[in-house]
Amino acid sequence: MTYNCEIREEEGKFVAQFPDITNVLTFGDSVEDALVMASDALDGVLSVCVEKGYPIAEPKFTGGYPVEVSPKIAFAIELRKARADRPQKEIAQAAGMTYQQYQRLENPRKTNPTLETLWRLQKVFKRPFLVL
Repeated sequence: MTYNCEIREEEGKFVAQFPDITNVLTFGDSVEDALVMASDALDGVLSVCVEKGYPIAEPKFTGGYPVEVSPKIAFAIELRKARADRPQKEIAQAAGMTYQQYQRLENPRKTNPTLETLWRLQKVFKRPFLVL
């Protein structure tokens, strides 16, 4: 999952901003520094949004600089999107796992699915979560 950011120079600093996620704004001393800061800020905001259940905008802006989302955060977002309005307990039962195991999968700080878990989720949701 990739979001693109715009970087502009203001008063000797390089300001990075994501048009798709307006509450992410950071800066650096160079373009490269601003991109590192943008990556950290993007991951932080998306992680909180996932944990709190806030809506997450789809990446649509294609200009500027691409910034890759952490794989754990991207997985949690994709899993939540696939689940939609279905209860976590229902998905856990269908995947043959406990409710607590499934909850951890949607938590970007705790998720670390095994290949077996990915296989089970792909069967439940009828879509791939990992393409090699």
